[in-house]
Amino acid sequence: MSSLESSMTPRLVADSESEMTEIVLPNDANVLGNLLGGRLMHFIDLTGAMAAFRHSRTHVITAAMDHIDFIQPVHVGDLLILKSRVNRAFNTSMEVGVKVWVEHPQTSVLLHVASAYLVFVAIDQNGRRVRVPELKPITADEMRRYEGALRRREYREAEAARRKQAEQAYAALKQAELEAATKQD
Repeated sequence: MSSLESSMTPRLVADSESEMTEIVLPNDANVLGNLLGGRLMHFIDLTGAMAAFRHSRTHVITAAMDHIDFIQPVHVGDLLILKSRVNRAFNTSMEVGVKVWVEHPQTSVLLHVASAYLVFVAIDQNGRRVRVPELKPITADEMRRYEGALRRREYREAEAARRKQAEQAYAALKQAELEAATKQD
C-alpha cells in the first residue's frame, strides 16, 4: 500500500480525539476574574485544530467557528479541560466538535462550560486544499454527530448563498444610485 493510499484509509472518530488542559491565570481574565471569551475561543481553536490534524495528518486552517455556547463563567484558578473530535469529514474539510469543562481545583467538581463547532480545511505546504480521509462513525453518538454535521454544513452553505445574494443586491442598488446621480449631473 502506497503512502497516499494509507493516508486515505478511513479513520475512526477515536483516532482524532484530542484533549488540552489549561489553568486560568489572571492574564486570561477580565477585571471580574472571569476567563475572557476570546481567550476561550483561542483555546477551542487550538484543541479543534489538534483533532483535525490527527484526522487529516496534514496542515489545517480554521475556516469557520459557526457555533459556540458559553454556558457558565470560568474563573481565575479553575482548570479548563477541552476535548475535541472530528464529527464528519467532507472532501477537504472537517467539522470538529469541542466541549469545554471546568474543574474546580479544591472540590474536583466538573462543570460543562462551553461547546463549539468548527470547520477546518486541510491544506498542503503551498496552501492548496487536499483531500481528507473518510470518517467511519461507530457508536450511536458518533452517528448522531455525523448526521448533525451534514445538517450544519447544509445550513452554512445556505447562509453563505443568502449573504452572497444580499451583497449582490446591495452592489446592484449602489450601482443604480451611482448611475442615477451621474444622469442628474
